[in-house]
Amino acid sequence: MHPKALLEACSELVRLTLKFDHPADAIVSRFFRDHRGLGPRERATLAETVYTVLRKKLLFDHLAPSGSGPKERRLAILGFYGPGDFLRSALTDQEKNWLDQCEKVDSKDLMERHRHNLPEWLVQPLKDQVGDGFWPLVEGMNQGAGLDLRVNDFKAKRADVQKELAKLGIKALPTPYSPWGLRIAGKPALNKMEAFTRGDFEVQDEGSQLLAMLVDAKRGEMVVDFCAGAGGKTLAIGAAMRSTGRLYAFDTSAGRLDSFKPRMARSGLSNVHPAAIAHERDDRVKRLTGKIDRVLVDAPCTGMGTLRRNPDLKWRQTLQSVEEMAVKQAAILQSAARLVKSGGRLVYATCSVLPQENEAIAAAFSAANPEFEALPVGEVLTGLKVQEAPTLCSGGEDGHLYLRLWPHRHATDGFFAAVWQKK
Repeated sequence: MHPKALLEACSELVRLTLKFDHPADAIVSRFFRDHRGLGPRERATLAETVYTVLRKKLLFDHLAPSGSGPKERRLAILGFYGPGDFLRSALTDQEKNWLDQCEKVDSKDLMERHRHNLPEWLVQPLKDQVGDGFWPLVEGMNQGAGLDLRVNDFKAKRADVQKELAKLGIKALPTPYSPWGLRIAGKPALNKMEAFTRGDFEVQDEGSQLLAMLVDAKRGEMVVDFCAGAGGKTLAIGAAMRSTGRLYAFDTSAGRLDSFKPRMARSGLSNVHPAAIAHERDDRVKRLTGKIDRVLVDAPCTGMGTLRRNPDLKWRQTLQSVEEMAVKQAAILQSAARLVKSGGRLVYATCSVLPQENEAIAAAFSAANPEFEALPVGEVLTGLKVQEAPTLCSGGEDGHLYLRLWPHRHATDGFFAAVWQKK
């Protein structure tokens, strides 16, 4: 595509995305469907340009007014993903001079907000938690996410999948914590690989794999994934159960469960039972009261731990939405807890880094439900032979009560988990 045409396409996609009326990934996907003539390189340029603009929005908003032309074009120029000479061939002389001046700006001379590119309501909660790690965290969230795979150990061995990828020229390294994980560089077309179509692996962040490990589901048990979504953790739990017992995948979205079915078919698992529910108090849920060995509540959340992948979330969420989400999370956890039988395990998890959605929910649940005993996650993970388990945790007297994963410390998305056993 000609540089000028590609820059125009980038500008249009930036304009559409900054309306914030839909998630950025959905807008990008729709744009690609509407422009099927785009090749892989053009798609990469468009997507990465948009995500760069979203990651550095406050900085680019600060620099944009000194330029000329439509704002979305100025933002697309600042965030353009590709060779500088290619971009400059699409610019007017005035735009080239403006871009030169922008590139001379020293980050040390910028205001803090133009360096961290976070909404003000989010800054202090992060500083309070990570202290001196705030700027490394900012860098980690702005770098974009790597690509982790979970090997389906019901069908395949991690070493064998690693060798098969190597034959295709893809270097895959074992993840440091999850025994199922492989981490690869770049973004190869995995869905065309034979190992993928066989169901030998799924794309899944290492942190998400650890959440499934905390359930520690055994053969023959009754298990519920209460907010199954697209089913990534469900499949990991089902494999751990060796396709025995009964694993319910509940979700309020029938559409998400439908998209899960092809993945389930590839996995080779026969113990998974997807079921759409109207809400957390659905009759399907009530019928299982006190009968379930293990329940995972991967609660709906603001997603503030996934800013590496979804930078638009920081502009689409507000402090009010955090507070509203916390009310919903507490209600879902309380309803899911009713399913757990005596001696059973309950796991609450989010992909958020905000205490309101994490520690506050867990502490309130423990206070209101003395029949549930909190299990230190550090001990649970150590028992599962996870390397350096204490470094993955925080909270409690010894700092090992909860799982707390951070992009800058663990190279995963931001995750939280609490574990209880019913007395």
